[in-house]
Amino acid sequence: MTRSLRVIFAGTPDFAAESLSALLASHHQVIAVYTQPDRPAGRGRKLTPSPVKSLALEHGLPVYQPERLRDEAEQRALAALDADVMVVVAYGLILPLPVLEAPRLGCLNVHASLLPRWRGAAPIQRAIEAGDDESGVTIMQMDEGLDTGDMLIIRRTEILPTTTGGELHDRLAEIGGKAMVEALDRLADGELAATPQPEQGVTYASKLSKAEAELDFAQPAATLAARVRAFNPWPVTWCALGDERLRIHLAEPADGGAPESPGTITRADTELLVACGAEGRERLRITRAQLPGGKALAVSELLRARAERFPQGTLLGRPFPETSA
Repeated sequence: MTRSLRVIFAGTPDFAAESLSALLASHHQVIAVYTQPDRPAGRGRKLTPSPVKSLALEHGLPVYQPERLRDEAEQRALAALDADVMVVVAYGLILPLPVLEAPRLGCLNVHASLLPRWRGAAPIQRAIEAGDDESGVTIMQMDEGLDTGDMLIIRRTEILPTTTGGELHDRLAEIGGKAMVEALDRLADGELAATPQPEQGVTYASKLSKAEAELDFAQPAATLAARVRAFNPWPVTWCALGDERLRIHLAEPADGGAPESPGTITRADTELLVACGAEGRERLRITRAQLPGGKALAVSELLRARAERFPQGTLLGRPFPETSA
């Protein structure tokens, strides 16, 4: 039987909690959990533990929440845990070299992309936004670079034309947890081979921002639909509807039509079509949307309840400045 490894786990959000759950169900021993300090959340801005901390406390695990790991005292405390390996999943803190070298077998990372594509903060959403037809998880031996370490295990999954950021997130979280346990089993047996990342094909997945969520209907329908799916469930795309915001949760390209000003509602009966593209010849079909103060609804239901808000010919969005060549 594969011997049990002493594991330090470092992670913060739901995605990381899935890997921690998989480790806790394995025969490996989680000896400590590192996670981000509690942050204010909700309307009351109450200090709230991360999903990883909540899960760790449920299982009676010691939890460490340093503001940073560059302090020598924190590094000594981590080294004193005498771990075989450290598993890092969406932790949110930079690991300096003394931390990377503290565990006997180093630090392994669950990264939600097919490295070297989409290194960085938001690989799940950027893959959908870019129109990639597949994504996956890479188990990586960490080094001092940004997601530059050697690849240990790769697992792939398809991105469908309907896949949202939330759906891909959940799928990759499950795949990542299973792949990490497999990696630890093979590591314990001395059978885990490392492959350097190729120099070609490197892309960077920059952090998501709310500013990016505003739709520019001068862009092609396929580009807009991909962004809508990528940014569901956060930060959720939107456009101006008069003086208010219409949040768009789901949309898809539709058959084109006569040229209209980009952003013009060309149909609003049983479906909601909006002219888009540089010449307004393309159409975006909005299928799920949300008015201020309301819930996200299927557009057919929204049109039945609030048809007066979507008269044909209404211009959605704001004029966007022309970009210089």
